[in-house]
Amino acid sequence: MTIRRTLSTLAQVIADEAERNEHFRASIEQALALKPLARTRRSCVSKPTRRRGRRTPAVLDPIEVAREGEGILRSRLETLSLEQLLDIVAQHGMDPGKLVMKWKKPDRVIDRIVEIALTRATKGDAFRSD
Repeated sequence: MTIRRTLSTLAQVIADEAERNEHFRASIEQALALKPLARTRRSCVSKPTRRRGRRTPAVLDPIEVAREGEGILRSRLETLSLEQLLDIVAQHGMDPGKLVMKWKKPDRVIDRIVEIALTRATKGDAFRSD
C-alpha cells in the first residue's frame, strides 16, 4: 500500500468511529483542541435565506397575454412587483445578455418584457392563414 492510501484508510476509520462513539469523539476533540460540535438544534427564527439557483415560476405568460394586445399586457405587468417581473424574464429567457436581471426600475423591465413578448407573439404570422 502507498502512504497516501494508508493515511486515507486510517482517516476514514477514525472518522467512522467518531460518528458512532460519543466518548471517542470527545477524546479526539480534546486531543485536537477543538470545540465540541453543537448538538443542539438551531433556532428556526433565523433570517430567511434567499433561494439560490432557480427563481420562482412566473405568474403569467406574457406571450399569451401579448396576443390579446399590448395595452392588456402592460396593465397586467404593472400590477406585479419587480421580483415577479424578473421571474417572468428568467423563465421565458428574455435576458440573453444578463442585463435585465440587474435593472431596478420596474418600468424598464416592463418595456423589455412587452418588446420581446410582442415580437414572439407575432413571430411566424406571415406563414399563418387567417
